[in-house]
Amino acid sequence: MIKLEKQWVEAEEARPEKPKKTFSVWALEWMETIVAAFVMVTIVFTFTARVITVDGISMEPTYFDGDRVLATKLAGEAQVGDVVIVVHALEETIIKRVVATQGQTVDFDPEAGELLVDGEPVKGEAFGIDNGITFLPDRPGLIMDFPQEVPEGCVFVLGDNRNHSTDSRYLAVGMVDKRNILGKVVFNLFPLSKAGKVG
Repeated sequence: MIKLEKQWVEAEEARPEKPKKTFSVWALEWMETIVAAFVMVTIVFTFTARVITVDGISMEPTYFDGDRVLATKLAGEAQVGDVVIVVHALEETIIKRVVATQGQTVDFDPEAGELLVDGEPVKGEAFGIDNGITFLPDRPGLIMDFPQEVPEGCVFVLGDNRNHSTDSRYLAVGMVDKRNILGKVVFNLFPLSKAGKVG
């Protein structure tokens, strides 16, 4: 037994000591870890989620110019009431609310100032905005003819600030192909007073 212990001690003493890391080696290893983490986060945000800064007043009072939100396609298909980020509709990326999906018929009641979906009024309060503020803009040649049925694979979107929003009422935007939806807004990031999960 003593002989075995002696051999073990000798073996330990014979083992070469690990060289101590210098500060520069330690710092380099940490930098490699940070860069790898940054690359991973970049990949995740590029392909699964995006931070979007709201530009303009078309979504007031829900979102104001400069607000930041997190949008992702991983949250599932856009449904009525969802706020979505749309690309390839105008020159810039836009943020709007889905108010009708494929197969539904959209129209507007000029007397009540309300959206009609399948002949039924959808009051503004359903989306957290004022009632009686949804009209067709008086812009001949720029506005779609209504009623309109939402085609397969498309959604109809409006801004919450109905009087100051270029949305699906306009020929320039029209029915939004779901393939042009960058993602659903799932999280409010800024301002901090509104930070948190949407819905």
